[in-house]
Amino acid sequence: MGARAGQAARRLNAARETTVAQLARHIAIVGGGTAGWLAALILGDGARRAGGDIRLTMIESSKIPTIGVGEGSTAVFRQMLRQFGLDEFEFLRQTDATIKYGIRHKDWRRQGVTYDGPIDDPHLVCETPPGVASSWLNQYCIASGRSVAEPHLFTYLMDRGKAPYAQKLDGSFVPAGPFHHAFHFDQALVAKYLARNVPGVERIDAQVTGVSRNAETGDIETLLLDEDRSLDADFFVDCTGFRRALIGKEMGGQWVSYVDKLPVNRAMPFWIDLAPGEQINPFTLAWAREAGWMWSIPTRTRYGCGYVYSDRFRTPEQAQAEIEAALGRKIEPRNDIKINSGRLDTAWIGNCLAVGLSSSFLEPLEATSIHGTIVQLLLFAQAHLNADRADIARHRDAYNAIVARQVDDFMRFINMHYVSERRDTAFWQAVAGEFILPETRERLAFWSGHTPRRADFAPFPFRLPHVEEQLFYPVLDGLGLLDRDLARAELAAAPQLRAHARKTAESLTREYRQAALRTLGHREFLDGLVA
Repeated sequence: MGARAGQAARRLNAARETTVAQLARHIAIVGGGTAGWLAALILGDGARRAGGDIRLTMIESSKIPTIGVGEGSTAVFRQMLRQFGLDEFEFLRQTDATIKYGIRHKDWRRQGVTYDGPIDDPHLVCETPPGVASSWLNQYCIASGRSVAEPHLFTYLMDRGKAPYAQKLDGSFVPAGPFHHAFHFDQALVAKYLARNVPGVERIDAQVTGVSRNAETGDIETLLLDEDRSLDADFFVDCTGFRRALIGKEMGGQWVSYVDKLPVNRAMPFWIDLAPGEQINPFTLAWAREAGWMWSIPTRTRYGCGYVYSDRFRTPEQAQAEIEAALGRKIEPRNDIKINSGRLDTAWIGNCLAVGLSSSFLEPLEATSIHGTIVQLLLFAQAHLNADRADIARHRDAYNAIVARQVDDFMRFINMHYVSERRDTAFWQAVAGEFILPETRERLAFWSGHTPRRADFAPFPFRLPHVEEQLFYPVLDGLGLLDRDLARAELAAAPQLRAHARKTAESLTREYRQAALRTLGHREFLDGLVA
């Protein structure tokens, strides 16, 4: 048995090396930026882990300007840094990044109402009784009239403007809790950081002017570059953003638009510099306005801000005037961008994979862009990078179906944010009458029969992070969409669970309030890293 097992293992390893070589002896990544360097990091690591000898080439042009945009991540970004051995503190130092605990939603339910969406999950550290629904602590909060954010550590760190670490006398840091936080950062600086920290990538400063494709298969064989250059490769990753220079122009990828599903279609970004010593919010602000919503994302030196709005109800000039009236100051718009929310019908065509904005684009309400990019790349590296060419069609179909589901789920989650009581402007009247999806109404009707739970969501492959009930709860609670009487009736049928939930919620609240008192101030922590 031992000899046969050893032979089988050798055959398996040989097969794995063969399949890696068949699909991806040489991967060319076109476009660079955050998406491109994430692709280099994750795909390169995936190939090496599988025993493949892979070559990575990054084609990015210094002639195409990089525009730094303030962006928020999810906790998956920090998990990725740890997975690849990248030091969080060095990342913060080199990218002017700040800490993000969640999103503060202002005026979404109605004007004057604010709710928070902390991204930690206290259920992960609580003793859950056998056979109990995954959201029992949320259920108790709803039944008792408390905010579901109350038993969250990140709620108190947000409110007090604190870092996720306390500092010992010897200068070392102690985490405030076991949860992964997220980051705010300037995308341009993150791309440069990744470029410095991804090993074994050949870089070519060039623009792609066209491709040469195989006449029989339609696969890309050669990239045609400026200055009469060319590059042959086996597999190509399109990170060219809205241009979709490979997947759309050359491979025929079609755009599935969400124009009838999400109500905003323009974005006006701008910066606001931080004053010396000014405190830095450890959360993203999403502020519902007359014709859309405004975001505010802090880096260490400035806030990346913007107004996402509908041009049915505002011209760019009117949008700028509304921003300036709301902030009480003049702004200098960096651009006014037409938003065509949606996704590709197929993100993987032939031997070309679209990543980042080449693959999908949504309004930045829940930091889905970089999150989706990381998850898609991890999925591809784990499940499809080693695909045998004889089985490649099945792999493509499976991957494309999962990515389509991911982005559609993001879109439906964002749509839920617009179930508002507001009718004070023509925009909000149109939102209520035209943009609340049938699926959103069906889901709310379903949850009128029981409080949301994990079983209501189809599991995502490989247990990769996705939109589930813990992300929905703060939004549903903040918008007043959950039934207190229903939650009370459910707990009344389980008095022991109700007592356990009460005790747990009170204990967590006390513990987390005290933990927030012991941690460093957010700005103090960040300034100390670069001192």
